[in-house]
Amino acid sequence: MDRFLLRDDQWERIVNLLPRRRGYPEKRAEDHRLFIEAVLWVARTGAPWRDLPSTYGRWNNVYKRFSRWIKNGTWERVRQAVSDDADLEALLIASTIVRVHQHAAGVQKKTDLMLSGVPEAV
Repeated sequence: MDRFLLRDDQWERIVNLLPRRRGYPEKRAEDHRLFIEAVLWVARTGAPWRDLPSTYGRWNNVYKRFSRWIKNGTWERVRQAVSDDADLEALLIASTIVRVHQHAAGVQKKTDLMLSGVPEAV
């Protein structure tokens, strides 16, 4: 068994908590499981999103959905559902609080700091 894949019992616990596919309210998105496994891969390896293997899809699409799910509370619902599963609970907590790289988080550029009178860091 691949350590990055969800077990069937884990999947069954969370599948009904996931957002429904637009235009198909009666169906879950077909690729939710693959998407969650992509997030687990990034969280477990500590690799940047850009290093996500292509078998999981385009890294940018995976990251955008990850970000949407944080904002709409999906990850919190999933975390609560698996809180007694040590394999997933700690990982999902870590994956929802991972900081964005400083260049993606709106940190002032060095030239902006110089213009604002803030001395350059040593």
